[in-house]
Order: sequence, then structure tokens, then C-alpha cells
Amino acid sequence: MKDLHSAPFPSHHTSQCDSCVFQQHLLRSPDFSRALVGSQRGYQTYRDLPWDLQKIQQPTIRERHLEPWKIALIVIGTAVAAAITIGLLVYFLAYDQKLFYYSADVKITNIHYGNEFSRQSSGRFRDLSERVERLIDKTFHNSILRKKYIRSRLIRVSPDADGVMAEALLTFWFSSTDSREALREKVERILRTGLKKYTGPLRINVRYSTISNVEPKRAEALFNDTEIGAWMKTSGSWSRSVKSMAKSSSLRIVGGLSTAETGDWPWQASLQYNNIHRCGATLISNTWLVSAAHCFRDMSHPQKWTATFGALLKPPALKRSVKTIIIHEKYRYPQHDYDIALVQLTKQVEFTSSIHRVCLPEPSQTFPYNIYAVITGWGALTNDGPTPNVLQEATVKLIDSDTCNREEVYDGDITPRMLCAGYLEGGVDACQGDSGGPLATPDSRMMWYLVGIVSWGDDCAKPNKPGVYTRVTYFREWITSKTGI
Repeated sequence: MKDLHSAPFPSHHTSQCDSCVFQQHLLRSPDFSRALVGSQRGYQTYRDLPWDLQKIQQPTIRERHLEPWKIALIVIGTAVAAAITIGLLVYFLAYDQKLFYYSADVKITNIHYGNEFSRQSSGRFRDLSERVERLIDKTFHNSILRKKYIRSRLIRVSPDADGVMAEALLTFWFSSTDSREALREKVERILRTGLKKYTGPLRINVRYSTISNVEPKRAEALFNDTEIGAWMKTSGSWSRSVKSMAKSSSLRIVGGLSTAETGDWPWQASLQYNNIHRCGATLISNTWLVSAAHCFRDMSHPQKWTATFGALLKPPALKRSVKTIIIHEKYRYPQHDYDIALVQLTKQVEFTSSIHRVCLPEPSQTFPYNIYAVITGWGALTNDGPTPNVLQEATVKLIDSDTCNREEVYDGDITPRMLCAGYLEGGVDACQGDSGGPLATPDSRMMWYLVGIVSWGDDCAKPNKPGVYTRVTYFREWITSKTGI
């Protein structure tokens, strides 16, 4: 993977990040203890001067002046004591805290339930989630809990009498010594006040809108069991198979890359033939992966394939055998069109914060050109170069098909089933070994969607030769017809 461009995605506050910050704060606490003990000893040493030395006086001298070094010691001792006091105060007020989760049920009476609400990637669910989350965010950002509030995420919409019930998960930082019930009542009181003041298009029945406590394990299960887990991502990355099989016997990331950490890209998988990495793949459910059709040219026997997960190829965090490989019926090697395949695992994958599916877009969902997306993979670091053991990541831009079909680029070879991503000046691209991997981008809610599948390209990271990807929205209904997803 080559990358001459820095990743534009900022770090996002997530439950993962919050946990890391909390752990780091805990690790710092012993430093305060050592500072406290050391300063106490220094102060005691100064105060314990023998009385005979303190009582020495010259009868001819009326005024006594402390020597400069004694004044300095007093000033330093006072400053250290003040710093310790402030430090301890900050620690107990700011760091002696933990995450609190609440479920907010908001009853909406002017929306009728439809099957689209069962999919978090559907347009109706996305529209409602943005409105509900914006309302909740505004309510708490304008309240006395604004410094305690972290975020809200709509996780479920269910049918209810006279409308729907929207369930959102709210996250706060509170002191571990605070009364759990008192906090819940305060959160509910503030939320109800905000709902009463709301004058937007949603008709909300405040009387039936409630707040309930959610245990941390239950909150984690809600994240992992629904598509909302895809917003736990904290940074940007990318991977794609760039070389066509007609131009390379292997498959392809190059340039400006950076090493991914465990859990950065939980949907990334390695497809291995006889335990040797051949292609990337993307986890789209607990039993299905999506990849590129050309990865299985002359190697379509499931028994010889395995899928591994985690940032390292060896040793992997998890390994699964392959049960079924479905190659698109219209794919014909060495052509690049219809370059998509589905891989079914023999055993389900249990979702965690480091292994999780990505969101699949709806067929009608659009991704504007010139936005950033990320690719990840274990492909070659240079054209025909070595491959890494650690997952690599880089950032690219989506390029419109008209530009990509220009004579100096791909001269009309880009079909409606393909999309281009990269930079016309070159420098960043997928490479051999990245094929089948994900091209993903976040929406306004920081939900990550699979936009493309690494497919082909002309060498790696060359000017006017961006990467070409299989367009996932075009094949969304085909994926559903084969997997039920």
C-alpha cells in the first residue's frame, strides 16, 4: 500500500476509545501516590530541623532574615503541596468515573412502521436516526449534563400503538460513587424537558417516553448484535486488490500506508488457500464474507480455503473453515466485470469489538464523489514487492466514472458495476494481495459502509491509474438473494 496523503478521518469518541482513556487514567494514578509520598518526606525533613539550630541568635541583630536557600525551599515545598492537592482533586473529580448506559424509548406518533425499519442501513432508518439523535444531542448539550454526555445512537425502531417506538442508547461519564437511580432520574427529567420543547416534524408522546438503566454487558451486546457496531471504528484505513488477473498472477495495497491496530478494522478478513494468504474479504454477517470473484480462479474448492480475522496474518485472532463459495454467474475471467463472490463459513463468528461486520448499503444509497474512503489489506507494499504480516491502511478519494473513463485513465473500461478510488497523481493504491478487500467510508453518523471491493487496476499507485473496485450498491440485491442479508 502506498500513501503520500495523510488520513483525513479524525479520531471519533467511541466506547472503545473511552475505555482506553479510562484505562490510561487508571495507569497514571500510581504516579500521584509516589509524588505525594516524596513531597511529604521532603516537607517533614525541612520541618524536623533540630531545635538548637533554630534557636541560635546573635544579640546584636534585631531582625532575622531567612537565607535565600531556605526561602526557595519554602516556596518549592508550598508549590509542590499545592500541585499535589490540585492533582488529587482533578483525579478524583475527572478520573474516578465510569461509563453509564441508558436506554431511551421515544414514542413517535406520526410515523408508521414499515419493514425498512428492520434494517439500520435503510433510508427510513437513517433519516429517523439522524432526527432522533440530533434531538437527544441538542437536549443534553444544552443541559447541566453537557460535560457528562458522550453520545446517543438509535439502535431499534419497533411498531407501537399509534406509531413507532424509537429506542436509543445513551452514553455518559459519571462518578462511580454517584447514585445510579438518582442519575437515571436526572437523565430522564432532562430528556423529557427536551422532548417537551421540541417543535420539529416528529410528533412525540412525552408521557410514554422513558429512560431505563442498561448494564455495560448489555450495552456491548446491543453494539455487537446490531449494525450499530460498525460505528465503533476510530480511525481511517483502506485496502483493495488492484491488479487484474490478466496483468498479475497475484492479487493487491501501496503507498502512504500506516499499520493498523487490533480492532481498527473489525470487518477485515484474510482468505487463505492451503493456509497461504491470497485475498482480502469483508465480514457482512456472522457467517458470510464478500470478496472478489477473481480470487477463486481455478481455486474454487471450499475445503482448501480458510478465513482468518485480526490485524495479524500469523498468528490470527480467529480462524474459520469455508463451507461455500458463490461466484457471480456473469463473471468471466479474464474480464473484470461482475467481479464479486460470497464466502460462507462453516461456523458462526461471535461479534466482538475487534471482529464485527460492516454495514451494507441499500441499492439506492449514494456516495458522493470526491469523498474520502479507506482501504485495508495485507497486500504488497510496492508493485511486486514484499507483503506485510500486519494489516495496512490508507486513504483514497472516490473518483467519478466520467473522469475514470477518460482516454488517459481507463479509456472507457469502467462499467456501471465498477467505481474508481485513489488519486490521479498516483502514490496511493491497493496492490497484489489486497484483492477482495474492503473500500469503506463513514456516513454522517460515523456508521461505516462497504462501498467497494478491491478488483483491478494498472500496476500499483501509477499516475492516472487509480484503483478500480466492484460497486457494492449495484450488487446489493444479488447479495440478498444469495444470503438473505
